[in-house]
Amino acid sequence: MTTPYDPAQNQPGQQPMPPTAQFPQVPAGQFPPPGQYPPPPPGQYPPPAPGQYPPPPGQFPPPPAAKKRPSWLLPTLIGVGVFVLLCCGGSMVIGLASDDKKTDGVSASKEIPAVNPSTSAPSAAAPAPTTSSPAPAPAKTTTAPAPAKPKTFGIGDKVRGGDFEFTVNSVKCGISQVGPSYFNHKAQGTFCRVSVTAKNVTKSAHLFHADGTITAQDASGREYDVDGEAAIYGNDDAKGFLDEINPGNSVKANVYFDVPKGTKLKTITFDAGLFTFAEDAVVTL
Repeated sequence: MTTPYDPAQNQPGQQPMPPTAQFPQVPAGQFPPPGQYPPPPPGQYPPPAPGQYPPPPGQFPPPPAAKKRPSWLLPTLIGVGVFVLLCCGGSMVIGLASDDKKTDGVSASKEIPAVNPSTSAPSAAAPAPTTSSPAPAPAKTTTAPAPAKPKTFGIGDKVRGGDFEFTVNSVKCGISQVGPSYFNHKAQGTFCRVSVTAKNVTKSAHLFHADGTITAQDASGREYDVDGEAAIYGNDDAKGFLDEINPGNSVKANVYFDVPKGTKLKTITFDAGLFTFAEDAVVTL
């Protein structure tokens, strides 16, 4: 194997070796075995591939073949252009057509002659008759029942007042004095005598005292107390005053009220007492 050609090796007076002398001599029609070509000096072509001839001196290798465009590229570009034209151009055509219709409508409306209001049809139709619905029936109002009036008691009725049951037996007014001729008690105005029966309705004995327990009222609302002195002269053994009454027993006594002349009593009230929750008993005369 020969060494590559180097011009520096040429000695003065010696003829330089041609470039072809650097390659091994190969018979005509044959190629050197692969790998026997030395690397080309700078600026020269590389060794040919197996089965190819090196280009002659002074010639260049043929340029590479141009790549062919794919067959689908041109139809695709044409289709995209047609689609864009239809989208943009179609909207423009529709807009121009609508503008033409508007201008035609405006011109036609200007040419329509005015209609005589006297011959035109009535603009507003007659209002439809309204059917009035029947008025709703008034709701039934249920009034609350009036509170029951308290029961009134009269002469002869038994009424409960505290520990006793009282009964007004009779009433008499216009009495000027009470007692005998020598021992009596005169009224300031006139006496009204009320006969009362008091019965103990409890289970134990209680003291009955008419003075402070029984009062009388007239029509104007004035209240009168019992006259205790008149009761002493008007009752045997002073009945009705500080009487101890056992359970179930009763005492009948006369109670006197000193009232102005001409006064008519309206009610008699029996006090239930201070130490009880019972209501007072009232008798209407």
